[in-house]
Amino acid sequence: MTKKLYAEFFGTFWLVLGGCGSAVLATGNLDVGIGWLGVALAFGLTVMTMAFAVGHISGGHFNPAVTLGLTMAGKHDRAELFPYWGAQVVGGVVAGLVLWIIANGAEGFSSTGNFALNGYGSASPGGYGVFAALVTEIVMTAMFLLIILGATSKNASAAFAPIAIGLGLTLIHLISIPVTNTSVNPARSTGVALFGGGTAMLQLWLFWLAPLAGAALGAMIWKLMEPDQLDDAS
Repeated sequence: MTKKLYAEFFGTFWLVLGGCGSAVLATGNLDVGIGWLGVALAFGLTVMTMAFAVGHISGGHFNPAVTLGLTMAGKHDRAELFPYWGAQVVGGVVAGLVLWIIANGAEGFSSTGNFALNGYGSASPGGYGVFAALVTEIVMTAMFLLIILGATSKNASAAFAPIAIGLGLTLIHLISIPVTNTSVNPARSTGVALFGGGTAMLQLWLFWLAPLAGAALGAMIWKLMEPDQLDDAS
């Protein structure tokens, strides 16, 4: 169990440092540098690389919503749900701290509103409201769970699962960065909100509620069409 929690800690740490770090350090205001495409790819690469590196130890969740969805789908031990959440959130927060220290090395840097924060309304990159943000995060997380459950099912090729999952997360970011700056991961949102403060902390509730609800929805949809169940029924 300890090794699993270490794997989840470092996997989530890398996701937040790599994904959010690319947005904070390599894009400026997202109109220059690597841009939204680069940030989306960075998030996909963090998940893919750590899934290959430590996925065989912990399952490679790196996300409280993923752990909830896999648990509800019967693919993960319920007793490990909260320990996984703890390791993931701590990993995200430590990554946020490391990124904050690095970013403050630039003269005049302020993390307020400039720290890869998730948000809606005035905090949304495209000015999208709370309902649009809620729907986006629920739907995107549900689809992410379907990708994960399908790619890791016994009828799929396990060797390619990290690639499918990483590309899936990339696509999710390409769709939803303009709406919420893309969370689909409460640990990712929390890790930077603690250092961005202000509006990000006030709006953090949505980036826990919506991804967890989306994960539950994705798990329920998967249970309806799970190949194992279809095979048994036939």
